[in-house]
Amino acid sequence: MSASHRRIALYAIAIALASALFFTCAYVLNRLAATEGGHWAWTASLRYLITLPLMLPLMRWQGGIAPVWREIRAHPLPWLGWSGVGFVLFYIGLSYAASSGPSWLVAGTFQLTVVAGMLCAPLLYDDERRRIPLPALAIGLLVVAGVMLMQFGVGGGSLDRDGWIALGWVAVAAVAYPLGNRGLLLHLERRGGPVQLNATQRVFGLTLASQPAWIVLALYAAATAGPPSAGHVWLAGGVALGAGIIATVLFFQATGMVRNNATALAGVEAMQAAEILFATLIGVWLLGERWPRGPALWGAGIVVVGIVAFSWVVARAAAGDPRATRELRTDRGA
Repeated sequence: MSASHRRIALYAIAIALASALFFTCAYVLNRLAATEGGHWAWTASLRYLITLPLMLPLMRWQGGIAPVWREIRAHPLPWLGWSGVGFVLFYIGLSYAASSGPSWLVAGTFQLTVVAGMLCAPLLYDDERRRIPLPALAIGLLVVAGVMLMQFGVGGGSLDRDGWIALGWVAVAAVAYPLGNRGLLLHLERRGGPVQLNATQRVFGLTLASQPAWIVLALYAAATAGPPSAGHVWLAGGVALGAGIIATVLFFQATGMVRNNATALAGVEAMQAAEILFATLIGVWLLGERWPRGPALWGAGIVVVGIVAFSWVVARAAAGDPRATRELRTDRGA
């Protein structure tokens, strides 16, 4: 790698680190809303109801809305279905879990999404992509072990009811997120045709297609808990802007800078491990959450090591394979 390429890779990793900081907004602000009595259904629905209008100005520079609207009109069922999995089920899981555990615990457990996409492959593909590489699977089990250590560490050696609820819902979210994204990508691949949607257009399309579900969930929240407080709306807006817009754009910029370098791309992907560190620091400082100790601290360290190792293994597999390199950068795209 030349000196200029190394500089670009370092810049991309720095940008990815900044994106991880903004992605952390979702964990910390959702937990803050929960501790202030906000209903999880408002937390979930408000984010995407606010994200849609925030994305409208951005779309002018990201290929426009018209191609996305034509795709949804032509094939509404796949868009409704995969948005229901990758956005609705995913974010309901994260929002519900925020009321059951500290933000760093939710952030750490959600890192299961790193291996969830790999484990979903046999369910989606009928070609060589359905194969699960054994080294990546072994590292995935290491990440799972780290997550369990974190959970049991918080529970003092055993998980209480809230701990199991948090673990279960975050695990559902971690699987739903890459499954919905990959499912939509596979639909677009099989459909063929001249229209190619970039990652931002896919995010907008899934956000738009999921609006009916968010409206229904908002009606449920209103009937159950009444209208949201002004503070809850502001917190949801912060998540929409920080995690939904700024973090996503930064991440797309970082992956675009190193899109043809599998090793650097894996390094960018590995920066999502910093979400655990950011969530811990902000949660302790802003929310008064206790610092992870003992097994929980070891578990967080294992998750970070596992994500970095997983990225390295995937980078080796993708080296020299343009299609595999493209696959490596898709799971944050929705």
